[in-house]
Amino acid sequence: MKKRILSPVFCVLGLAVLGLAALCLGQYSLSPAKVLAALWPGGWPGVSLSDTDLTVIFNVRLPRVLLALLAGAALSGAGAAFQAVFSNPLATPDTLGVATGASFGAVLAILMGLPALAVQGAALAMGLGAVALVYLVGQVRGERTVLTLVLAGLVVSSLFSALVSLVKYVADPQNTLPAITFWLMGSLSGTTRRSLALGLPFLGVGVVVLWLLRWKLNLLALPQEEALSLGVPVKKLRVLAVGAAALITASVVSLCGQIGWVGLLVPHAARMLVGGDNRRLIPASFGLGAAFFLVIDTLARCATAAEIPVSILTAVVGAPLFIVLLRRTGGAGL
Repeated sequence: MKKRILSPVFCVLGLAVLGLAALCLGQYSLSPAKVLAALWPGGWPGVSLSDTDLTVIFNVRLPRVLLALLAGAALSGAGAAFQAVFSNPLATPDTLGVATGASFGAVLAILMGLPALAVQGAALAMGLGAVALVYLVGQVRGERTVLTLVLAGLVVSSLFSALVSLVKYVADPQNTLPAITFWLMGSLSGTTRRSLALGLPFLGVGVVVLWLLRWKLNLLALPQEEALSLGVPVKKLRVLAVGAAALITASVVSLCGQIGWVGLLVPHAARMLVGGDNRRLIPASFGLGAAFFLVIDTLARCATAAEIPVSILTAVVGAPLFIVLLRRTGGAGL
């Protein structure tokens, strides 16, 4: 199948249109003219905005739309990076237990009654701690291989999953347990400018590192001996890619809760469009992931009167799409 190159201009325009639509849609509807007037410096002639309009746009929807775009792009790029590092089409941003570690940090903070920003910080710290634990456990006889890292990731992920279950077991079933359950299902409803400001630097660092490493990730597909003979620092490259993807995953989980399918589905869809060359695959994953997650989040808050957790929609939408990709490619493009 002939691979196509996604035009950067087309991608930016498409994301701008989706972002404008997301700002307009919701229980409190806004016209595109009002949204553009609010965003345009100095306003727009003939368009008046109430205080409610400005509050909804700048304090409620704009931070959420920005987070949906950035989180979707980052998770998709992290998924593509993990699939390249581990040469495994089923690798996801949680391959090394980052998401479950971050989830444990968050639910523990909720159990202790800490404020929202402390919950976010605990999730970020515990997610990064989980990766450090994986690297510690994955060192066998002084060496770390892809196999030992993956196996260590499975063990650490299972451990933190059990700890999350333990926290849920001891939590107050009337107040604390519902809050923990809702957080674990994933939602962008609590996004504020403060929480966004705390998580964006970590997301930005991870995305920039993956962008800079995108052409080098192709070298990880070579046998390790051949790559070393060409002077490729395989271990250093693997650590940088895994570290950036882990930082992204921990940041997203701390901001949104657990989000599944984005890091698995979108890289495969991008691979069908642009091929397996990571120089094009990573940017394509960024763009498609941002669009996919923004659409999912908009559906989550607009489909019903009560907001649907985004992880439910990513699974409901992602599973059928993955089946379609599998049937179209026969597994060859995955």
